[in-house]
Amino acid sequence: MKYEHLTNNGSPLHAWKNSEHLSRLPSVTCEKLVPAHARAVIISPHPDDEILGCGGILQLLARNQRSLMLISVTNGSASHRDSKLWTSERLGIIRPQESAEALRRLGLSMNDMQWIHGGFPDADVSSHEEQLKQFLRTYLRPTDVIFTPWQDDGHHDHAAVARAALTVGAEIGAAVHEVPVWAWQWASPEDPRIPWKRAYKVHLDRWTQARKRHAIQAFASQLTADPDAGLPPAISPGTLERLQQSFEVVFI
Repeated sequence: MKYEHLTNNGSPLHAWKNSEHLSRLPSVTCEKLVPAHARAVIISPHPDDEILGCGGILQLLARNQRSLMLISVTNGSASHRDSKLWTSERLGIIRPQESAEALRRLGLSMNDMQWIHGGFPDADVSSHEEQLKQFLRTYLRPTDVIFTPWQDDGHHDHAAVARAALTVGAEIGAAVHEVPVWAWQWASPEDPRIPWKRAYKVHLDRWTQARKRHAIQAFASQLTADPDAGLPPAISPGTLERLQQSFEVVFI
């Protein structure tokens, strides 16, 4: 997939609600995705990807007392280039703090999960893909169930993280599931680029949806425009709507 050809407009929420492909997706439960003996590992390229893609799944796994590990590959410091408001130095500190607050809003205790910070360079993960694979080999186990962004999600860091996770998962025999994140920004409801045959819905009850919405609001750096630099919010209102539906999608 050529990322430079992807649009940032996306389709309105009502179009997704009428999507034939989406309506036909089979459902899967977190209990089935992550068996009782397994540990769930969420690999996040940037602080916020874990909440945007898996904020509901994280809550359901915690309720089912699954062992959890979160791997934050970068600190998200390159999300606002040329911004004097959101400098890379400020973002490198703030964005991990936003993730910590978002996890708290989901009801997750830091004592109940392991959180690993990779320290890889934001916007340049692909140049360090071999190092990332070695890093993941240090932490991943054959009995893990790994959640990573979809490899064709539309962001180079997401692609690199997905490739590394899929490679290491195959090496050790761990299950790897891909989750769309940026795809909700550019895809259309019947988009042939989406791997519909591998897609499943994880349904979220109203309480889980509400907590996810509250958690997303912790990411002020991504939801606030920078008028002086002419930068809109990193997460557009339309994308935000599509990320806060009554389900999350997993490619199995």
